[in-house]
Amino acid sequence: MPDPSRQLIAAALEALDVRNLVLSIHDPCFPSEPEEDTGRGSPYSRGATRFLEFIQELGFTGIQLGPQGQTSESNASPYDATLFSRNVLNIPLAQLAGQEAGEGLLPGEGLLPAGHLAALVSSRPMREGPGPRYRYAFRTQRAALDDAWEALQREQGREDARPWVREWVRRFEDFARENRSWLLRDALFEALCVEHGQRDWRQWMGRGEAAHDARLFAPAPGRESACEARGSALRAKHAVLFERYAFHQFLVHAAHGQLRERAARGGLKLYGDLQIGFSLEDAWAWQGLFLRTYLMGAPPSRTNPEGQPWNYPVLDPSRFFEPREGLSPEHRPGPVLRFMEARMDKMLGEYDGLRIDHPHGLVCPWVYRANAPDAMRAVREGARLLDSPALADHPELARHAIATAAQLDMSVPRHADGWVRTLTPEQVRQYSVLIDTIVTSARRHGRQLTDLLGEVLSTQPYPLQRVLAQYGMGRFRVTQKANLKDPADVYRSENAAPEDWVMVGTHDTPPLWRVAAGWRETGAWREQADYLAWRLHPEAEGREAFARRLCEEPGLLEQAKFADLFASRAQNVSIFFADLLGMTDVYNVPGTVNEENWSLRVPTDYAREYPEKLGRGAALDLPRVLALALRAGDASARARHQPLIDALEQRAAGTRQP
Repeated sequence: MPDPSRQLIAAALEALDVRNLVLSIHDPCFPSEPEEDTGRGSPYSRGATRFLEFIQELGFTGIQLGPQGQTSESNASPYDATLFSRNVLNIPLAQLAGQEAGEGLLPGEGLLPAGHLAALVSSRPMREGPGPRYRYAFRTQRAALDDAWEALQREQGREDARPWVREWVRRFEDFARENRSWLLRDALFEALCVEHGQRDWRQWMGRGEAAHDARLFAPAPGRESACEARGSALRAKHAVLFERYAFHQFLVHAAHGQLRERAARGGLKLYGDLQIGFSLEDAWAWQGLFLRTYLMGAPPSRTNPEGQPWNYPVLDPSRFFEPREGLSPEHRPGPVLRFMEARMDKMLGEYDGLRIDHPHGLVCPWVYRANAPDAMRAVREGARLLDSPALADHPELARHAIATAAQLDMSVPRHADGWVRTLTPEQVRQYSVLIDTIVTSARRHGRQLTDLLGEVLSTQPYPLQRVLAQYGMGRFRVTQKANLKDPADVYRSENAAPEDWVMVGTHDTPPLWRVAAGWRETGAWREQADYLAWRLHPEAEGREAFARRLCEEPGLLEQAKFADLFASRAQNVSIFFADLLGMTDVYNVPGTVNEENWSLRVPTDYAREYPEKLGRGAALDLPRVLALALRAGDASARARHQPLIDALEQRAAGTRQP
């Protein structure tokens, strides 16, 4: 029988013309059950399964995950993770330990001995900071997976090997064969890290055959045969490492497949994150696709006036297509587009939709000199790769320019959205090449274009605007950042279009509950209340009284801030997990490198804490918020939806303390 609560929320979303209500949460943030918690969350654990059931019951329609690639022991950032290999830290060890026989990844007695997981859990550094906890989880997880691999080898070698062993070995071999291309590259990188004793391939030094290691997949002219021979020698020398690496990837891909099945059964879409950056592994493996003298960063903006030197490689536009042959007017995909197609086919085979991270990096990337001694100064003095036909300080970029000098507004800074003023349809097509690849792949996989989320924040250069508009793709509206003194501000909810995604915050902002406390301290509280009263109380009569209620009633202003999302024209609403649960700790501070980043998790006792917080108005009260949003309609709409409003308010009142 359908859950009446979920039916009520679904009816309200339909009445508000909201198609997607998505919870945003990254892998390490998921809660774990006490007996499986080694110090880092995973979306594939038992604790995560229960949390997703909790999210389904609340009425969410989707889950937005962060990048799920492999991170390193020294860098937990998911945006610096691998593009093809998945993060093996997500593999649920409880299944390998045989604690979920009949339902687990490897049913049977398990590949880890009894008590193995319990020993790892009991030894985790509970009293230390997030850095030591992450490193402990990283090391113990990798060691446990190696033990599981060795156990499988022993099982496979037995004459009386059980049927499930033979079946899973067969499936593993099929997986390794089907994914050989990217498995080979990533496993070769791991082998070379062993050879050189470090992960930074730019520091690899060697003689003889090892002299080619740093450019194994991008050999210098005349070195192709030597690099091929070196690769063959490494594969032979590290054959066990290669097979073990592929097995670990098989396990985590199988776990992801289980998550997709559970999410689909629960009516949840699963969204991936198409990160703009590259891991060290990918920068090494695909270096032949990149410009050698420039890196990609974030231009100066209202959020980061100094810009950010991301240190990410930037794809070389001259390698998008193969050179034309003869008089043929047709372009053939070059190595960059073949790479993008392979990446998109893998991702869209694993998710129902994608968040496109910083899409300006795919359309008109901001670049700065790679060899500059001061990266911060270099990124401030950078330029847009395809918008720079005649810059005295970046003459090398002219060969890549699409916009002409006559189409630029030289009176504004070169990072300004209006730097490019006009474009022809043919120029828009040229800017759109990489986005076209994403869209084509989405259609090929049967995905809706409305499930491609363009993370456009405070900067939307004109070329990007034109490229997204041709596909009807929207932008992000992060309402906690709205300038209430500027009616045209891009973050104000009334400026949202139906195709946009609205949210009070993201993984890169403080939670709303922390921001709201700051509004009280700075005196901005009343300004927020007046704005929200204008948005949510359509009649002038009674609006001032409502604004006073927002100021005085605990938690009401925060609930109104959420309601403002649903009262907008946007058909897509995203809620970060910390905002949902009334948390005040910050998940990530952009532009900083510290061990606190990427470590925030859902509290283990969220199932008890959340109802208690609802009683105090200190967490997202979805029925109450939706009722507020429905009341923001005109008189005719309110009358039509009054029974629904009453039901929502009755539901919300049942959770609040008297």
